[in-house]
Amino acid sequence: MNEKQKFVPILLGSDINVYGMARSFHEAYGIVSEAYAGLQLAPTKYSKIVNVHVVSGFDKDPVFIEQMRELGRSTYNEPDTKYLLIACGDGYAELVSQHKDELSEWFICPYINFDLLQSLISKVSFYEICEKYDLPYPNTFIITEDMLEAGKLKQELPFDFPVALKPANSVEWLSIDFEGRKKAFILDTRDEFDMIIERIYQAGYTSEMIAQDFIPGDDSNMRVLNAYVDQNHQVRMMCLGHPLLEDPSPEAIGNYVAIMPEYNEKIYQTIKSFLEKIDYTGFANFDMKYDPRDGEYKLFEINLRQGRSSFFVTLNGFNLAQYVTEDRVYEKPFSETIYGKAGSATSMLWMGVPKGVFEKFARNNADKEKALEMIKKNHWGTTVFYKKDMSLMRWVLMKYMFSKYKGRFDLFFKEKEG
Repeated sequence: MNEKQKFVPILLGSDINVYGMARSFHEAYGIVSEAYAGLQLAPTKYSKIVNVHVVSGFDKDPVFIEQMRELGRSTYNEPDTKYLLIACGDGYAELVSQHKDELSEWFICPYINFDLLQSLISKVSFYEICEKYDLPYPNTFIITEDMLEAGKLKQELPFDFPVALKPANSVEWLSIDFEGRKKAFILDTRDEFDMIIERIYQAGYTSEMIAQDFIPGDDSNMRVLNAYVDQNHQVRMMCLGHPLLEDPSPEAIGNYVAIMPEYNEKIYQTIKSFLEKIDYTGFANFDMKYDPRDGEYKLFEINLRQGRSSFFVTLNGFNLAQYVTEDRVYEKPFSETIYGKAGSATSMLWMGVPKGVFEKFARNNADKEKALEMIKKNHWGTTVFYKKDMSLMRWVLMKYMFSKYKGRFDLFFKEKEG
């Protein structure tokens, strides 16, 4: 182990996930990260802790791999420095995995091989894997375009409405558009379902769609788990979060905007066993929901990266940057699995919206009361408001970015809840 080893974090993207990782690296090591992205997004703008380099078309090949080759050959080539590559979006994680062998000539790439990535990133094969490893998941029906007749599904669904509907291929989903497009749908009738399915495939989407039995309950029944698995496939850290509120807007529906830490031994051991059995490595992020009908937490998906709201992990004392750096840069041997706790004096509520939005829209229950008490005690924080990176320009932009949530919730929340 060599903690004097020089290294540079290279982050892919410019969104809130990138800022959270850059802040984690800055808090742990006082270093500035380099980021590469196709666009400059607000969360990383005017920052002193991450330098964003905008390259048009960078989020797709051939621009991505050509740019990375050039960076490896001409920029990131100091023999005494290690270059740690961290993808902060699904598309970037896929690109790194696809080119992992070549990129590893210049960069440390803490990602699984492409074959495993393909089987996990597709929700179709992910649910097959859930079946194989006895992981609970919602009752699911897979839809393909050739199952349609005159734009409508010929079969009856094997469960009643309401039905959840989402794309199997989240990367392809980003490239299509149609009236009423959302990140995911909750549909109450067969007529609604038929209309949306027809629009999806007419818009040019080619992959499968996932229809699922809708698990009853609001946002507060969701759970999110972030884990880090080392290069020897041993789980070094797991941190479970309890989302209390989600973004209701169509383009971001399901994105968590308030999370408090939680502990659940059964979830931890189930996911730990799964990750180690499949020889996983790197960050992993799981979304799941409690089903009151059978008492199970059912998995929706795995993201092969840290989640966009994963700064809640660092905020609660489990610095995400530290785990990957100790493993891949300093090569510190595995000693034990660290599990996130809940209810301690150091527990922190993570917020991605203004306090007023949380107070108004989060479901009134005992967990909300706990969260409000944490706010009262100042046991809360955000990803983007970082005292060591707060120029006037950045502060104004972040305040404006947060303030837009007020209008977004006023416009969309009732529609989502209804």
